[in-house]
Amino acid sequence: MLRNKSTGSQEEASRLSAASGSSHKGLDVRLQPVDNDRLAKLCGVLDENIRQIETAFDVLIRRRGERFHVSGDPVHARLAIQAIEFFYAAADKDLGIDEIQLGLIELKNRTQAVQSAPALLTRRSDLHGRTPRQTDYLRQIQDHDITFGIGPAGTGKTYLAVASAVDAMERDTVQRIILTRPAVEAGERLGFLPGDLTQKVDPYLRPLYDALYDLMGFDRVTKLFERGAIEIAPLAYMRGRTLNHAFIILDEAQNTTPEQMKMFLTRMGIGSKAVITGDLTQVDLQRGQKSGLAEAQHVLREVRGVAFTEFLAADVVRHPLVARIVSAYEAHTAAVELHRKMKASEAKAHDAKPSDGGAST
Repeated sequence: MLRNKSTGSQEEASRLSAASGSSHKGLDVRLQPVDNDRLAKLCGVLDENIRQIETAFDVLIRRRGERFHVSGDPVHARLAIQAIEFFYAAADKDLGIDEIQLGLIELKNRTQAVQSAPALLTRRSDLHGRTPRQTDYLRQIQDHDITFGIGPAGTGKTYLAVASAVDAMERDTVQRIILTRPAVEAGERLGFLPGDLTQKVDPYLRPLYDALYDLMGFDRVTKLFERGAIEIAPLAYMRGRTLNHAFIILDEAQNTTPEQMKMFLTRMGIGSKAVITGDLTQVDLQRGQKSGLAEAQHVLREVRGVAFTEFLAADVVRHPLVARIVSAYEAHTAAVELHRKMKASEAKAHDAKPSDGGAST
């Protein structure tokens, strides 16, 4: 069984009690045809896959054999049952955490109109946009010379940009890939970093390296680095260059100054393409210093040939809790901003009110 009633933890017992006391009786589903091997793959080791489905839809799932009972909000329960049936049909092979979490993201976005995603030539044959905005992002990168990807962590901004760069190189539309980002620590001082220029900036560019290794393989990436076909270009060292026939990725662009952003955008040469990614909620610049990404979003919005994709919490392709964390912080920020505006409005009204002592007789 999925839940052991006699030996379950105190936390599990309280969850079951809460579910039984809810006004929602829950929904039942029986999987057919019965296949114990598929059931085992569906549930995963120690029911880890089932727990992922519970977390994704905020429901409680209990199982007896091929029968599942889902408690929680009726809409969420129906979606959870659809997920159970979907993964049962796909359980002809082992289902790991990655397959479950990516599948859940696609299921959540299945009701939205999704155009066919652009095909990318990479080592990952299954690579494609998992949400409508990710698909639009890939298409905008192909159709525009400058594309901005702005949104919270985990939405695939950087990974899909690197995948598009690899695709462009495989199709011989560019001759090299250039990776850059501002060297700004995330709220802490790392001090002196030893080594040459590449070794100094390596820690800042690790997410880009990881994506390249995943999409092209370690050996191929190493050879391309040796040939100069893939280049690490610290943002501060790009002034004065003209980058022709290159795919340029500026990551963590929220930490650029307006001057740095303008400098970067004017480096593009003939046959080049640039993708700028960043999260405006994670600016690590000094207090009071304006983000170049925020300014570019305002200044370049109507410039022809420049595209913007703004990702939301629904586009997060990480653990299901990450999307909820992002949503919680967004709601908190909105509430703080609303409170600040109300206080400012009250102070302005108070200052505008005439003083009784100022009247003359």
